[in-house]
Amino acid sequence: MAEETGDLFGGPAQMGLDLGDSAPAPSYEPDRDEVRRELQEVLAEARSAKDQCPWDEQTLKYHKVVFPQMANWLPENERDQLRFEFAQEVERIELLLAA
Repeated sequence: MAEETGDLFGGPAQMGLDLGDSAPAPSYEPDRDEVRRELQEVLAEARSAKDQCPWDEQTLKYHKVVFPQMANWLPENERDQLRFEFAQEVERIELLLAA
């Protein structure tokens, strides 16, 4: 007697076709309020620098790359304003480091 084999992963057997009965893919879009909060925290930390950089060199490089990318999740005008303010602070911090 032939034994019927099911799906090895515990789900219903499929023929490789999506017939609309599968669950929708989860959304990976971040919470904009959380993104905004994180960006504001980084910006506040940068603004607090008076006579030295608030981060080590690697963290500064990280923020220079990640901050503008995270801002992409915000509305265009807010994104541009935060990027502008952060760029000003980075320029000021780099002048502190050069002194």
